[in-house]
Amino acid sequence: MSTQAGEASRAEGPTSRPDVHSYSNPDQVKVKHLDLELQVDFDAKVLTGTAVWTIERQAGAPADAPLILDTRNLTIEGIEEGLGNGAQADDFRAARYDLGKTDPIFGAPLTIRLQPGTRRVRIRYHTSPQASGLQWLDPAGTAGKKHPFLFSQSQAIHARSWVPIQDSPGVRFTYDARIRVPKGLVAVMAADTPHGQTKPEADGSFKFSMKQPIPSYLMALAVGDLAFKPLGPRTGVVAEPSMLAASAFEFADVEKMIDTVEKRFGPYRWGRYDILVLPPSFPFGGMENPKLTFATPTILAGDRSLVALIAHELAHSWSGNLVTNATWRDFWLNEGFTSYLEGRITEEIYGRELAEMDQVLALAKLKEDMKKLPAKEQILHIDLTGRDPDDGVTSVPYDKGALFIRTLEEAFGRERFDRFLKAYFDHFAFQSITTAQFVEYLKKNLLEKPIAEFKGQGKAAGLAATQFDPAGLAINLKSWIEEPGLPEHHSIPKSDKLDAIDRVAKGWIDGKLTTDELGGETWTTEEWIRFLESMPEHLSIDRMAELDRKFGLTRKGNAEIVNHWLVLAIRNHYTPADEKLESVLMTVGRRKFLVPLYTELKKTPEGLARAKAIFARAKAGYHPIAAESIGKLLGH
Repeated sequence: MSTQAGEASRAEGPTSRPDVHSYSNPDQVKVKHLDLELQVDFDAKVLTGTAVWTIERQAGAPADAPLILDTRNLTIEGIEEGLGNGAQADDFRAARYDLGKTDPIFGAPLTIRLQPGTRRVRIRYHTSPQASGLQWLDPAGTAGKKHPFLFSQSQAIHARSWVPIQDSPGVRFTYDARIRVPKGLVAVMAADTPHGQTKPEADGSFKFSMKQPIPSYLMALAVGDLAFKPLGPRTGVVAEPSMLAASAFEFADVEKMIDTVEKRFGPYRWGRYDILVLPPSFPFGGMENPKLTFATPTILAGDRSLVALIAHELAHSWSGNLVTNATWRDFWLNEGFTSYLEGRITEEIYGRELAEMDQVLALAKLKEDMKKLPAKEQILHIDLTGRDPDDGVTSVPYDKGALFIRTLEEAFGRERFDRFLKAYFDHFAFQSITTAQFVEYLKKNLLEKPIAEFKGQGKAAGLAATQFDPAGLAINLKSWIEEPGLPEHHSIPKSDKLDAIDRVAKGWIDGKLTTDELGGETWTTEEWIRFLESMPEHLSIDRMAELDRKFGLTRKGNAEIVNHWLVLAIRNHYTPADEKLESVLMTVGRRKFLVPLYTELKKTPEGLARAKAIFARAKAGYHPIAAESIGKLLGH
């Protein structure tokens, strides 16, 4: 990550704070509401404006306790503090402040000295063109090719690169914003807007309001040539005009997804749920920004076969956005529960068979990943002290977390577990919690309930329907949450369809089935992934060509299948896929796809040279987060 201009020395990270990834001091002075006004400058690639924080001094805090905010590469032009209620401009007067030394990961603390009675702080600032949480795209990087595009990505600690903020998931706040953009462009935020999704104010600016308290990583902004299409009474899609119809078709089931979760786990509490389809440089599949999920265009397969990603981002409206991890060490509380809910949505809308296939694939990937991850990376409650929290984004918080939740469901029965989960979301609504708080709640409201209430349907968690053993459960919880690997007893998903694919793949590899006999024309995405992952380390060019001629794998529109195929093509030097490979690496910024492709390329000297050459050309079009990941992978 970029360091702040003029700061060459490395500062100590904020390891003494409650959140080791934030310099802020919410235990003494806490932000409560943000009034944000920004001008978007595409020529300079900066945001310029003011952030006005309403603050609250905590009980017992020293009278002279300062407000400490997180920043990264921000230029602070001036700071004022407002006394009283801060209603009038002349209530503000110059404040004393200092910007600390820069750490490559954490940025620099902004310490503002407060007078007694200060209620608001106004900061004038501008961002850097290299802000890690912003990507500025020239028209060539968009679908329409006529207008520039800007989007933010604040998770995990990138909000501090575009707003001076207490950048910790344990701090929640509300906000109002006014965004000024060049004429003809549209600004959208993950918030309510008074004039519809893409309509400006009379002066051409765009106003937004977030009334529900959110953590900093859910702050989100995008600007571009955008249009809106409703999907249902409270759902819609925002995209570049040329992508709007295809996006609306792909996401037609979103309203049903909301109904599915509400029926079992309580009301959707965010008002609207819209989806913004971003340019292909977006580094993730999706980002669950409340009210407006940001999504990659790589899920537009044309047949709704990849909308499980939307089910996942929607599920975050309960697990993550509503009940949030208090620190990035507790990240699994967001992603484990959400991956579990994603499976429940898939099962309800698309059938148990598809949900089972997803679970089998996830477990297989988790086990494969764990072979490569050091023991400390296999722990749900991972220690990330002194490290970039992005390092904790592996399959462990997602898939090991979801496996733990499914194991609890199987042990206690779905009906009882659903009641527990609904109560959990209600109890902690709009709060940020730690793993310890979750464990305490789990014990009190599920594990230690009277045995008369227990209706176990299996022994996956080491329980029996006729015997209750709190000590055994405690050991089991420790092995799930604090230890590497997988506990001996866990849910084991099964899929008859994938078992059949295994048999077909073996028959084809052994020469007992011809390519014409595979039946791949009717396979789902999951079946194709299983088949391609079942291939041996090496396939002949002739056999690769057989598959490609029969099923058009190099030309498929399904990004998940193409990505698995291209990994196989690199490994086996299948040159007819070279053009497609280069096209993907040059135009797609999704890390899920980039990392496996670059990883496979770097396994040979000639592949590494090719990877570095492509990366040198593609890097400018990647989001800073993706560019950082690939740069590290290739040794840059």
